[in-house]
Amino acid sequence: MTRMCSGVVGFLVFSVAISGLQAQSSSDSGLRRTSWGSPDLQGVWHFNTNVPLESPRDAGEIAAAERRSEPDWRLPDRPPEGDVGAYNTFWLDIAGDGTQRKAQIIDPPDGRIPALRDGVDVQFGSLYADHPGSRPVRYRSGGIGTDGPEDRGVAVRCIIGFNSGPPMLPIGYNNNMQLFQTSNYVVILNEMVHDARVVPLDGRSHLPVGIRQWMGDSRGHWDGDVLVIETTNFTDKTASFNPSISRAIGTGETLTLIERFSRPNEETLEYEYTIMDPTTFLDSFTTSIPMSLSDGQIFEYACHEGNHGLENILRGARAEESVSQTR
Repeated sequence: MTRMCSGVVGFLVFSVAISGLQAQSSSDSGLRRTSWGSPDLQGVWHFNTNVPLESPRDAGEIAAAERRSEPDWRLPDRPPEGDVGAYNTFWLDIAGDGTQRKAQIIDPPDGRIPALRDGVDVQFGSLYADHPGSRPVRYRSGGIGTDGPEDRGVAVRCIIGFNSGPPMLPIGYNNNMQLFQTSNYVVILNEMVHDARVVPLDGRSHLPVGIRQWMGDSRGHWDGDVLVIETTNFTDKTASFNPSISRAIGTGETLTLIERFSRPNEETLEYEYTIMDPTTFLDSFTTSIPMSLSDGQIFEYACHEGNHGLENILRGARAEESVSQTR
């Protein structure tokens, strides 16, 4: 399981970007197309939403969802009240997507994650303290201890992003993705944590089953005007699904992910993904997230270079151990 070096990714993204700048044409339907005839899905897309992943079950969950949508929540011009994780609205994406939906999950109709198979491993992490558990830690943020980096979440370790997935999952900030196209490839570049997926469109087979990768092995094709990407070959060090950054269900080793991208209008990229894992869930489920075209740009998220948090967690634990040994 290797990661592509930044120089190779930079060259590839640059090359694809240049290819994508070829002359474009519009079809009779008004859908923008590339010079080779595919729908033009390129751009920087913002995928934040305040719509909860699951449809609220009770009054408490409804109230929590409404609080997240309040425009004056954690106002940036006054100190935050209570323990809010040190962030206020200056740093957070709090705008809704305007759809008035009750849940991101659109199938099954109740908007809930399907029931789990008996014996499925479910991990719950804590953002602020150690949490009992065992390796591998499959959730994104939190941890089970401080003995080593393997005890912390995979995003805290800068291995995969907090929201990049796949699938892409909106969180509090940095919900930005840039999509590049050529006739034979699509590149999905997530701002956090600077992950790039290079997806072939030439009909090649998936990697052999024994080759496992942090972001899986993606293959794409066009279904009419919809880009469909199937990803398999995830590693057992990731989850089948992360409902939040501090929760992990099952193992990625048994996951097949189907993503669909379409452009209903100039300003929107419709993103759907389907989780198919019959060893984890009793049924598959599908989520829909509309992405908005951004006039901004993707910034470098220098995770490893700026990852003082992980270093300080481990350094602080060693300092505590040293003090306790001298008593």
